[in-house]
Amino acid sequence: MTSRNNQLLLLTFLSLATAAAGCGDTEVGSTKSPPFVRTQVVSKVGYTPSTCLTGEVKARVQTNLSFRVSGLVTERSVEVGDHVTPDKILARIDPTEQRADVVSAEAAVRSSEARVRQTEAAFERQKALIKDGFTTKRDYDQAEEALRTAQGSLEASRAQLASTKDALSFTELRAAAPGIITARNAEVGQVAQAAQTMFSLAEDGARDAVFHVYEAAFLNKTESNVVSLSLVSDPKITAKGVVREVSPSTDTASGTVRVKVSITDPPPAFTLGSVTFGCVRLAPRQVVLLSASALDSSTDSPAVWIVDPATLAVTLKPVSIASYETEKVVIDGGLEPGERVVTEGAKMLRPGQIVSINDGAQS
Repeated sequence: MTSRNNQLLLLTFLSLATAAAGCGDTEVGSTKSPPFVRTQVVSKVGYTPSTCLTGEVKARVQTNLSFRVSGLVTERSVEVGDHVTPDKILARIDPTEQRADVVSAEAAVRSSEARVRQTEAAFERQKALIKDGFTTKRDYDQAEEALRTAQGSLEASRAQLASTKDALSFTELRAAAPGIITARNAEVGQVAQAAQTMFSLAEDGARDAVFHVYEAAFLNKTESNVVSLSLVSDPKITAKGVVREVSPSTDTASGTVRVKVSITDPPPAFTLGSVTFGCVRLAPRQVVLLSASALDSSTDSPAVWIVDPATLAVTLKPVSIASYETEKVVIDGGLEPGERVVTEGAKMLRPGQIVSINDGAQS
């Protein structure tokens, strides 16, 4: 029984060995066909890209309003978003101290006026007496000097009165121009310091779209300074703008440069604070457009496979990328018109490999 089992095992081993040998002979005798690839003949086309960013609509002129004197805020009459007219009272501070100063200055003026009348009468008497020789030149000069001194004191008192009246008027904070209140820092009961910002006013009139642009964007030349604007909330509402100001410095926190675009005839929907989409067209240039699948990912720098028209052998060639777009790549250097680039089937290629161009190759 054991001998029969050994014979069966030997026959099974021999049959497996024979089958394996037959498979090996078939593989050695076969010839591997070149891989099929799709290609595109390089040709340059006109390309006018655009750069788009989001920004915010702001007033051309924004003013910070503050009291010119210190005091306790007793009244506030506006809120953020309110539209104000020129000279509208926005807030008041307690005027008790300023009114007392006015009363004191008025008393000083009355005292100075009385002093002037007194010295003027004395001078007129000396003037009449000196004509008849009944007084001395010294007394005459002293009377004249007293009058000039009194007149000077009166002028100083009147100036002080005007100053105190101004200070009293400064207890009322008024709008300098028509506009919209965009910020408020004043509260009733708060002690306001002179020159402390109480309100921010966005004045009516010209509007700007303000963008924060990365420095790299300035490396590209633009076709013009005209910017196409549209509202993010409703892209159908559009406007045109012109670059008005480019900040000379970079924001250290964000690494961006502030660019102000003057909006030409802004539609009513372009309200303060609206988020707008701004696009500017770059200068046209000649480039090569390829499918994104044409790029080889085996190297550190961008490259594509070039097919030799005579031998159908492929070589890897570095290229310069201008920009990446949806399913396409824009190449502005490294390729010459007439070269044939592999656009599909490039993943498994190696330098010098012979390929077979698919009948659907692009030309």
